[in-house]
Amino acid sequence: MEVQTELNTKDQKPSLLGMFTSPGVQFERIRQKPKLWVPLLIVSILYIIGMLLMARMLDASTLIDQGVPKDQIDLVLTITKVTVVIAGLLSPIISAIVGSAILLAISKFVNSSVTFKQLLSMNVYIMIIGAVGLVLNMAIRNAIGGDPYVNVTSLAGLFNQGKGVLSSLDVFGIWGMVLTAIGLQKTAQFSKGAAWTVAILFFIVMLGFGLIATLFQGAPKL
Repeated sequence: MEVQTELNTKDQKPSLLGMFTSPGVQFERIRQKPKLWVPLLIVSILYIIGMLLMARMLDASTLIDQGVPKDQIDLVLTITKVTVVIAGLLSPIISAIVGSAILLAISKFVNSSVTFKQLLSMNVYIMIIGAVGLVLNMAIRNAIGGDPYVNVTSLAGLFNQGKGVLSSLDVFGIWGMVLTAIGLQKTAQFSKGAAWTVAILFFIVMLGFGLIATLFQGAPKL
């Protein structure tokens, strides 16, 4: 029975939709048959849609509040919107490559034989969660208004606390952390303890970036 299950896993391709319903199965399939270009294209398109929705909410009043001279508003607003969309295109690609390189280095210390392609495929598939979260949050923000940089599904959105650490404590971010831990066990063959340690450390680093952003922006401290 186990042999038949293994053969079935090898014969089937991983599914992006399956990441929402049966992530463990998808990670097993990624280990056997890592896929990259089509899922990366889909994830990138979703991120671009999410960023376009974010750019749609940026207006002159936001820039005026940030101290931009009124005679430069149109130029700065255009540049800002273009930058946001480009970020939507590049951020998933860069994040997947950098994250996979770090995980590959860590794998050497835990005696894992995982390849870079397997890790890259795993990370791209995990990113579908964040991509859907971005589109959902920006669609809601376009409908109800508010700060486009604060996710409705985060603690910051729940308590209306503005940007910062609470904005990083997002349902989709925590979901991604859990999937990272599962993926490291299933795809990279990390031990359960090592997988969860690495996933939690990655999440803490993300929270750290949120805190640094808060300090630089002069946002209220928590």
